[in-house]
Amino acid sequence: MKIVHEEVLISQGDFNTTNEWGQILNEIYTAIAAVSWPPGSSQFTVQPRKKGNGVKPIKAGCMVMLRSVHGWHLEAPVFVREVNRAGKVDALRSTSQGYFALEWKTGNISSSHRTLNKITLGIIRGLLLGGALILPTRQLYQFLTDRVGNYEELLPYFPVWKQIPVANGFMIVIAVEHDATDDKVPLIPKGTDGRALI
Repeated sequence: MKIVHEEVLISQGDFNTTNEWGQILNEIYTAIAAVSWPPGSSQFTVQPRKKGNGVKPIKAGCMVMLRSVHGWHLEAPVFVREVNRAGKVDALRSTSQGYFALEWKTGNISSSHRTLNKITLGIIRGLLLGGALILPTRQLYQFLTDRVGNYEELLPYFPVWKQIPVANGFMIVIAVEHDATDDKVPLIPKGTDGRALI
């Protein structure tokens, strides 16, 4: 799987100039690049059937790599007191300046909005140093389960998060896409079926 774009929404303080940030970014990059399909492949090839492929096994591949190779904590709680049941983040990593969260959304675009709001509130309250949201591009989205959020759908709202005043924090959105399409590869299982794609 490949990264096609990154958009920084919040960048305050010096964290993004540190070697530690470079290491975190490299861990995210390698976890995304490790997502492959079909099994045994060295790249991510999707069958180009409209709304035909599942998304949860794709996310699971990235999460397995973050946990097993890089030591991230999965399904970690983030306590935002002002929000009841603010919930967990997909992956959390400790840094010298605080916690960094990562989310790969498999729900609709509303869940992506909630995720960025949760990360932002965590930064404002000093519970998170920052966070990253991974989303498919519209090019990949068209082959995935109906109504999965995509990068282009969220893009018009980026100015809202960019205007939020914070003293220290970093938030980024990463757009990912397939390496190739092939009518002959099997469809990615939907729902919770299927193994993690690594």
